[in-house]
Amino acid sequence: MKKTVAALALAATSTAALAHTGAGVHTHGFLQGFAHPFTGLDHLLAMLAVGAWSVRQPNAKWLPATFIGMVMAGMATGALGLHIPGLETGIALTVALMGVLIAVAVRLPAAAGAVMVGAFALLHGNAHGHELPQMSSAAGLLLASALLVYGGNLLGRISPALALKLSGAAIAATGVMLAATA
Repeated sequence: MKKTVAALALAATSTAALAHTGAGVHTHGFLQGFAHPFTGLDHLLAMLAVGAWSVRQPNAKWLPATFIGMVMAGMATGALGLHIPGLETGIALTVALMGVLIAVAVRLPAAAGAVMVGAFALLHGNAHGHELPQMSSAAGLLLASALLVYGGNLLGRISPALALKLSGAAIAATGVMLAATA
């Protein structure tokens, strides 16, 4: 329980949607790309939630890797200029939905989970690709994303079921709040 509370406290120190200020493309290197997923509550919670939720899914040990691979694909679409309408609202809704899935301990068939997680990752990656199209910043972002997803996976493994469900409820509420302000 202490670890879950500590993780939520750390997550709460990020500011909502700070990762996407609308300021356009950032010209940063590896370290700025690495820091990027930690600067927005939407991305931080989505990646932790995907990792935590994937632990409880049947035959889905590869869901975290699917998420990271699709973040990479999404980054390519963003770097190439594909604009997804309602992107920020969609990202916030991914946070809300992941929270609900954790809170009510939803188990999906492996293929359905992969499609859902992949679609969520595509949205997150697309947003990052618009702002961090340089290869060095993209590499940093992918490493940080992997650490967050696998960190969430570890939290999912060590957290008691009730603590995980309560964390999911808090993540869902945060996602709804983010969607309302997007």
